[in-house]
Amino acid sequence: MRAVVRSGGAAYGALRAAVDVTPLLGPRTGVGRFTGELLAQLAGEPGLDLVAYATTWRGRDDLPGLVPAGVRTVRAPMAARPLRAAWRRMDHPRIERWTGPVDVVHGGNFVVPPATCPQVVTVHDLTFRRYPEMCTADVLAYPALLRRALDRGAWVHTVSRFVRDEVVELLGAPGERVVCVPNGVTAVAPGDAGRGGRLVGGGRYVLAVGTVEPRKNLPRLVAAFDELAAGDPELKLALAGPDGWGTDELEAAFGAAAHRDRVVRLGFVEDRARADLLAGAAVVAVVSVYEGFGLVAAEAMSAGTPVVAAAAGGLVEVVGDAAVLVDPTDVADIARGLRAVLDDDDVAADLRRRGPEQASRFSWEACASGIVELWRRAVGSG
Repeated sequence: MRAVVRSGGAAYGALRAAVDVTPLLGPRTGVGRFTGELLAQLAGEPGLDLVAYATTWRGRDDLPGLVPAGVRTVRAPMAARPLRAAWRRMDHPRIERWTGPVDVVHGGNFVVPPATCPQVVTVHDLTFRRYPEMCTADVLAYPALLRRALDRGAWVHTVSRFVRDEVVELLGAPGERVVCVPNGVTAVAPGDAGRGGRLVGGGRYVLAVGTVEPRKNLPRLVAAFDELAAGDPELKLALAGPDGWGTDELEAAFGAAAHRDRVVRLGFVEDRARADLLAGAAVVAVVSVYEGFGLVAAEAMSAGTPVVAAAAGGLVEVVGDAAVLVDPTDVADIARGLRAVLDDDDVAADLRRRGPEQASRFSWEACASGIVELWRRAVGSG
């Protein structure tokens, strides 16, 4: 990407952009992938001067090693909770307290600090408004932080048209300041299907990837798998992703499953193992009740693995006609979608062909270019 920025406060030099990289300090799940890919695309760009900040003390000494060369890092003077508590009530402390003067600040995970310069905040989804019962206390603090940012005139970046419409409808944000720039798709290195199979102990398997949390709908997926497993003694379900919260329902689903011995919990997996699992999977199931985008579905399609996806949220626009869509609230329908792929080689082959083509519509280069254009608009608006 080459995006020279010469507007607003950056008319006589590089645009100085402060970017929140707090998500890089934990396991590289969805928001962490977005943050890492954005920085990888923009580091070293002519016309850009990036400074990375983290609103936490946890692991902050590791920050310089987590960002690309040429990106300056700074550490927050306060821990995350007191910072956010302050930002819910007032417009201090401002970002410049630890970054120095900047032209724009971008909070990539629902929270953007107050600043004297224009602000941009990324909203990945509005689970906290649609399904507050599926959110932690920390996530339920986002609405107040977003409301204050909107009142300051912050611009909003969304990862799908679906989320853009949600932000305008549910948060009352002015439509002209809410901009959709879709995520890209990380190129999945060619995996070894044999290694993937060995990770789950052999046999055909349905794969689900993601942090264990209520909106991922894993209890219904387990129940749907249990229906299929009764007629397929070789089939397994592999769950790859770190434990999040609200696992009681999932544990109950395991307890109720007659074929629980064929559910393999892998925990968090690194990129190499992830690629192998995708290569070896008969189908990837993304049946969340709510997704703003659906990176797992996009990456599975990119790898040429058939996808069964929930007909809900941003997933519909991401998968297009390259996945089997199901009702995420209906166990029987989830089972139907999985069966359509597992029992019909023609359907599976068609999805393997359509998937990479659909996924190719989303690139991190285009995402980064769109973000820079949004920064330009924010700076140019004064």
